[in-house]
Amino acid sequence: MSTRVTLKFMRDCLHRKLKPSGALRVGAPRHYSTPSSSSSSAAPRVPQSSKKGRFFTAATIGLVIAGGAYASTVDEATFCGWLFSATKLVNPLFALLDPEVAHQLAVSAAARGWVPKEKRPDPSILGLEVWGRRFSNPIGLAAGFDKNAEAVEGLLGLGFGFVEAGSVTPIPQEGNPKPRIFRLRQEGAIINRYGFNSEGIVVVAKRLGAQHGKRKLDETSSTSSASNEEVKHGGKAGPGILGVNLGKNKTSEDAAADYVQGVHTLSQYADYLVINVSSPNTPGLRQLQGRKQLKDIVKKVQAARDEMQWGDEGPPPLLVKIAPDLSKQDLEDIAAVALALRVDGLIISNTTISRPDPVSKNPVAEEPGGLSGEPLFPLSTNILKEMYVLTKGKIPLIGCGGVSSGEDAYKKIRAGATLVQLYTAFAYGGPALIPEMKAELARCLERDGFKNVYEAVGADFREV
Repeated sequence: MSTRVTLKFMRDCLHRKLKPSGALRVGAPRHYSTPSSSSSSAAPRVPQSSKKGRFFTAATIGLVIAGGAYASTVDEATFCGWLFSATKLVNPLFALLDPEVAHQLAVSAAARGWVPKEKRPDPSILGLEVWGRRFSNPIGLAAGFDKNAEAVEGLLGLGFGFVEAGSVTPIPQEGNPKPRIFRLRQEGAIINRYGFNSEGIVVVAKRLGAQHGKRKLDETSSTSSASNEEVKHGGKAGPGILGVNLGKNKTSEDAAADYVQGVHTLSQYADYLVINVSSPNTPGLRQLQGRKQLKDIVKKVQAARDEMQWGDEGPPPLLVKIAPDLSKQDLEDIAAVALALRVDGLIISNTTISRPDPVSKNPVAEEPGGLSGEPLFPLSTNILKEMYVLTKGKIPLIGCGGVSSGEDAYKKIRAGATLVQLYTAFAYGGPALIPEMKAELARCLERDGFKNVYEAVGADFREV
């Protein structure tokens, strides 16, 4: 079987089928035609044959062949570690490609299962339960990477404790014009202005429904062989937890109605839902973080969720994702709404429109859009600390922004985060970063005498 898969992979590569299909074009959903499609003389957006492409293909095929030979001589855990380490050889090749093309290829590879699958158990010290869901570890992939839920199973298989798909809009939309993503490699940062490019909730619902059905079938077939005493981590989409991030359409005049539509269509497939009111790339969206506007939206979305019928596990938790560019009064207003309406969680934070040093010295900093990556870490962590105090530790917080190591994740947890997300560091570091982060986080907890993640949440405030 493995031989057939390898041969098929090689055949696809040699016939130039590794490029993303229409369904995988993050910037141009299948529902839309592009101007170039109407002119046969227009140059293709991505060259079909190039030195970079041939180099990438050759390297990938070489790894597959070498991996197949190596697999027959070692145990599963050792081979798994080798596969993750081997991605360090391939990942730099993505830097040779246009950033959006590289993003599309990465999603495509994960969707097709051409990424390592974590077979080793997570350190027991990392396991935790939040909202009644069991997480094998607190490190997740932020929204924006898998916008259309194409690669959920493959991404969870990499070892993330949870993956957040989206943002998903009710109606398909192309997003902002290209180019719309820019690397600042020396600063470990990215500027993007994608603008909620989405295939829409109908397509995403069908995709998640198929994945959900497969998951249930697998669970049924494995029930007889599984131990009743075994603690199972995971949720509706696989071995990890799936979050779905809801967005509004650019031309929509009723934001609450857009979020409600997302709840009605997608909540049955999600372990948690996120109201995204903080992307800087949709005009007027951040104004929804105001006290009155946010209260109105949250109440309507909660009502839509609660009027649906749910099983024993109850409805999915509802979170709000906020920006890092907020005043003290803004934070106080958000905290007041979250506490009054019993919001299940907050994600802190989205990308920033500011350009802190050393990014400000880079010419690319002039590009409009949201900045993510290492330079965002201090700003987002300070906002996290403030919100932990304002919410009195009563609401689970997800720390997001500039996380690139296990030590960074640990700092977020000590600052008040129960869970942590990353994106930009994963884009640069690839799959090999995930097991390294988990191992480092476990060492940090053990080093400081914590028995589990819970004990470390907000520890910075207990030591003051």
